[in-house]
Amino acid sequence: MSGIGASRVREILSKTVGPAPWYWKTFPAFRSLAGQPFAWTHHGDHGPIAHLVTLGLQQEPDKARLALNTYCRPFLVPPHFIGIWCPEGRNIRFTCFDPDQLKAFDLAEVAGWFKASSDRIYAATAPLADFEVLVALEPGMHKIELPAEFGSVDELIIPTSYKAMSNDDPAFALFVFYPQAGLVEVLPQKWFTSAQYRVGQQWITRAARDPESHRIVGECFGVGTFQLEEDGCRLADWVERRG
Repeated sequence: MSGIGASRVREILSKTVGPAPWYWKTFPAFRSLAGQPFAWTHHGDHGPIAHLVTLGLQQEPDKARLALNTYCRPFLVPPHFIGIWCPEGRNIRFTCFDPDQLKAFDLAEVAGWFKASSDRIYAATAPLADFEVLVALEPGMHKIELPAEFGSVDELIIPTSYKAMSNDDPAFALFVFYPQAGLVEVLPQKWFTSAQYRVGQQWITRAARDPESHRIVGECFGVGTFQLEEDGCRLADWVERRG
């Protein structure tokens, strides 16, 4: 199968959410069921709330309703909810909020929280739903139990670190979630090993599926953008190489 063109890969990845705070501009703006427009705000690189990313009403950006620590990524939960996924120890955590129910809080409440806390998500309102999945799952397809609130999500491709037993074992994996079907497929990235890459300094930041070829494309920080073989585990080609 012929490769995906570089311009198409750039287009796909430009719409793919990356981790907070570095990729906050990729976070989805949306309207709630009540018709209220919500938007994300990054609070700069200096001061007590440096690097914090918050969600608020578009017309009230200083009234935070949700705050995200490092590595969090929001996703839309049709028709009107917002989901967040993030690493949580050796798990991947998923939460779902009704934006119309989110209560505003003073940014002073989260001053210093970004650096001091291991918590990833701060809100004054409890989520509608919350669940976790172990990152130690074996390669292949797995049945999972998840709250009904997530059932409208079609597919989520989640890059995560993966326990490597040797320098030649995959140090990263893609967890492809199919919430509608209650399934997750674990795709170890067989090309991304400690023998080949500087794990920790170089890492897979985001990945997405090309709707035409169904191949997965992604971005590796410090290396470039890539496309995978049809099995989703092997590197097919570097679309753009950096460094």
